[in-house]
Amino acid sequence: MAYGMQSMLKEGHKHLSGLDEAVLKNIDACKQLSTITRTSLGPNGMNKMVINHLDKLFVTNDAATIVNELEVQHPAAKILVLASKAQQEEIGDGANLTISFAGELLQGAEELIRMGLHPSEIIIGYTKAINKTVEILDELVEEGSENMDVRDKEQVISRMRAAVASKQFGQEDTLCSLIADACIQVCPKNPANFNVDNVRVAKLLGGGLHNSAVVPGMVLRTDAVGSIKHIEKAKVAVFAGGVDTSATETKGTVLIHSAEQLENYSKTEEAKVEELIKAVADSGAKVIVSGGAVGEMALHFCERYKLMVLKISSKFELRRFCRTTGSVAMLKLCQPNPDDLGFADSVSVEEIGGARVTIVKNEVDGNSVATVVLRGSTDSILDDLERAVDDGVNTYKAMCRDSRIVPGAAATEIELAKRVKDFSFKETGLDQYAIAKFAESFEMIPRTLAENAGLNAMEIISSLYAEHANGNTKVGIDLEPGVCKDVSTMRVWDLHVTKLFALKYATDAACTVLRVDQIIMSKPAGGPRRDQPAPGMDED
Repeated sequence: MAYGMQSMLKEGHKHLSGLDEAVLKNIDACKQLSTITRTSLGPNGMNKMVINHLDKLFVTNDAATIVNELEVQHPAAKILVLASKAQQEEIGDGANLTISFAGELLQGAEELIRMGLHPSEIIIGYTKAINKTVEILDELVEEGSENMDVRDKEQVISRMRAAVASKQFGQEDTLCSLIADACIQVCPKNPANFNVDNVRVAKLLGGGLHNSAVVPGMVLRTDAVGSIKHIEKAKVAVFAGGVDTSATETKGTVLIHSAEQLENYSKTEEAKVEELIKAVADSGAKVIVSGGAVGEMALHFCERYKLMVLKISSKFELRRFCRTTGSVAMLKLCQPNPDDLGFADSVSVEEIGGARVTIVKNEVDGNSVATVVLRGSTDSILDDLERAVDDGVNTYKAMCRDSRIVPGAAATEIELAKRVKDFSFKETGLDQYAIAKFAESFEMIPRTLAENAGLNAMEIISSLYAEHANGNTKVGIDLEPGVCKDVSTMRVWDLHVTKLFALKYATDAACTVLRVDQIIMSKPAGGPRRDQPAPGMDED
């Protein structure tokens, strides 16, 4: 008979317990993950080359993309991944800050555990520290930033620059201007209802970022089928199943005795298709959008009745098209009801950089879509630009909810470090050590920013502390000359809500990892693995 854990669980299980085996191993896995993302923090962050399980190549410094494609296996590191995903879904930016800060907190916790503190005391200290941090963050908010006009391009750009510059340093001014234009165009009457999905991105190879533009409307990467390429103020009918002769086919067997019967048979089919297309034309529609194939015969009659035909094979694009034009997708070719028809101000085929695209413009009802047409020399550059646009648009959504800003360029972090450190001296229990470690963890941000820019981190941090001790709470790092400077002159601001959520999620994730003291893994499912037979051997 087996004893202890062996007697309780199936054989093949794994059981790790105690500080060394469970807690410190978990902390180590999380530190490894945060080491990966940390070097790509900030504007001078390095790129990672990630090749996923489908052999797709990603060259990016966007932590959310890196973490998504890595397929992290370790259960404790997965907790950090979940925290970063929550941050990405909530705010759309700051995933790197979440992972890096959580990793730094766990590193501090490891040192305290080795000194002899119990994880529970560390968790209590960290909880007190994050509550104090939230209070201090509210005090650091820039005066007058809460009543912002989300349609004022200057104010939008000033809040968006930091998020975009961390992905595309040096091109943030061009990009922010494009993103701000697109967001302001589609912003509804009540900004709180801003939908991120209304800002689309079309990536076209060739040219450079300076050729990029914002198009009011949807840009489809396809040419129109048929010869009609431009229509103004048109009603639109959408058929999800395709525009083809299959609509007229009947299941069954037809016996044909003579040549006339065969001729008449195909004539009746033609007549049926013509009847259907004529019914669509009579309903007032000028544009037919097909979600599937467009048959030769159907196209012939569409041309005869002067109907423009578009083909959209992606069902997501089709759904977006229906939302833009306000039309209802019908399953098969039939006479549409007047309520099912949509409307577009103009549908036209244009050529951008050698690629023919169809532009659907619609200015009404606030359900309009704006498309940022990005130009670049390679696919990976375009993908990275798209991620920067995505961050900018998400930041716009966050500022529609809460537009308060705090100083960026690590000014806020150093001030938090200083004040939380002072707070730790007032505490009397053992958790004061944990609070002091929490304060130290904030130094990771200026240190990483300085190291990624090739500066001397110790010098930068000490001069930042010196400035903040004199009461200059807005002094941060200016990375290009490598000196400390007032952020209001550099126009580097971070959204208060991004910082708040990132620090909260990071602390929660770190505390969750510290609360685990045993790891019990059952035997993995599935039978014994069959080895591959040697080449040239048959089954028997």
